Amino acid sequence: MRIWLPLQPPGIVGVVSAPRLRWKAEGDPRILLLGKDWFQKCTTAEKPALIMAPQHLPSTRVAPLGLLLGLLVTSCFTFCLSCRNSKDFALTNTEKNIHKESETKEAREEELDTEVLEVFQPTHEWQTLQPGQAVPAGSHVRMNLQTGAREVKLQQEDKFQTNMKGFKKGKRLDINTNTYTSQDLKDALAKFKEGAETENSKDEQARQATVKQLFRPIEELKKEFDELNVVLETDMQIMVRLINKFNSSSSSLEEKVAALFDLEYYVHQMDNAQDLLSFGGLQVVINGLNSTEPLVKEYAAFVLGAAFSSNPKVQVEAIEGGALQKLLVLLATEQPLSAKKKVLFALCSLLRHFPYAQQQFLKLGGLQVLRSLVQEKSAKVLAVRVVTLLYDLVTEKMFAEEEAELTQDSSPEKLQQYRQVQLLPGLREQGWCEITAQLLALPEHDAREKVLQTLGALLATCRDRYRQDLQLSRTLGSLQAEYQALASLELQEGEDEGYFRELLASINSLLKELR
Repeated sequence: MRIWLPLQPPGIVGVVSAPRLRWKAEGDPRILLLGKDWFQKCTTAEKPALIMAPQHLPSTRVAPLGLLLGLLVTSCFTFCLSCRNSKDFALTNTEKNIHKESETKEAREEELDTEVLEVFQPTHEWQTLQPGQAVPAGSHVRMNLQTGAREVKLQQEDKFQTNMKGFKKGKRLDINTNTYTSQDLKDALAKFKEGAETENSKDEQARQATVKQLFRPIEELKKEFDELNVVLETDMQIMVRLINKFNSSSSSLEEKVAALFDLEYYVHQMDNAQDLLSFGGLQVVINGLNSTEPLVKEYAAFVLGAAFSSNPKVQVEAIEGGALQKLLVLLATEQPLSAKKKVLFALCSLLRHFPYAQQQFLKLGGLQVLRSLVQEKSAKVLAVRVVTLLYDLVTEKMFAEEEAELTQDSSPEKLQQYRQVQLLPGLREQGWCEITAQLLALPEHDAREKVLQTLGALLATCRDRYRQDLQLSRTLGSLQAEYQALASLELQEGEDEGYFRELLASINSLLKELR
């Protein structure tokens, strides 16, 4: 309980509040605060000073004020007697405050001391933790209920690695003073490297010894070959020797044919074909197309077809050397069927992926030559190859234009060359729409497949002519019924995506486009 009483100046204000008692002087008006602990917190000298009545009050106000003060003093005195067991005074008992501050300081020192405790190194087995020992962060600690001791071990995920994140540098770490300097580490690494080189050298010596046991030195082989009159030659040397044999007037027909046959094996490799060009052998073979011997023409074309395949450098030199004209002449003239097969092979290798050669092919009347070749009764077997060539040329140009659109590159040199190749108009003009439709009557499934592919590639150019061709419609209807039966047999045999089903799909697509 607290009561504020006014005091007349000069006066002393006693502010009594648990747990401390403070005296202070304040400005007017003066007030007196009496708390519930006033009697037990004030000395005997202080009590009268606080309960003295003011000296300048009127007599009419002194009696009630004295009565009020007497009642307040009595109630406070009674309350103080009930709390007589309390002996702590904030103002009078300063020793205990000092004692508490010392205890707080000691507690802080104990907290600091915990940072330098001995660090226990746990393992993957439970071990007893002694009092005063600290554990690394991340360790697994438990209380043994039987012994009451704490036990610690590493967690399962740290089986192969100790978690050292909780460690801090300080006195608690046992630092080994036997440290290594940078020079010591360099020396150790140098010795380690020397040891590794020694081991590697030993392994290399062992490997070389094994190789020597399995293989003989090249010098020894050369010596033995010299004794046997056998000379080791590179591919270049072999090709030079074969060209010389072929170009020699003293060589027989069999020797020339054998030389060309062997040469074809080497020029399949791109590097060898370019080497053949480098020493003039390619032109010698091209000139062999003018030979009066059919076998020489046949095998010369065979060598050229192998050298042209996917080799732009050789293709360019062949065009400049007049190979295209000579090949077309051989196809247009009377030649053995075997020779025309090889010549057609060389022509296909020269035209594929070479738009400039395709332009020259159209200028030289190549489509007319191929049409005459297909219409020959003796060369029907070449018809499928010719159709396949035309299909490849048409799709090659389409793919080149699509690629240019995707890459948004509208003016590369190769694309410009493809755009100058007027192949589709030439095919329509030369009657290839009807010729291709007639080839659909071939009995072989493989031939029909290639013809169907070519019909689909020419559909945009030949659509009106296909619709007017009644024979084509009847042929497609007949093939549809035939391949429906074959596709059903494939399904019965458990083939979900069979060969005949693909052919049937191509036929159905053509019929749908021609309706």
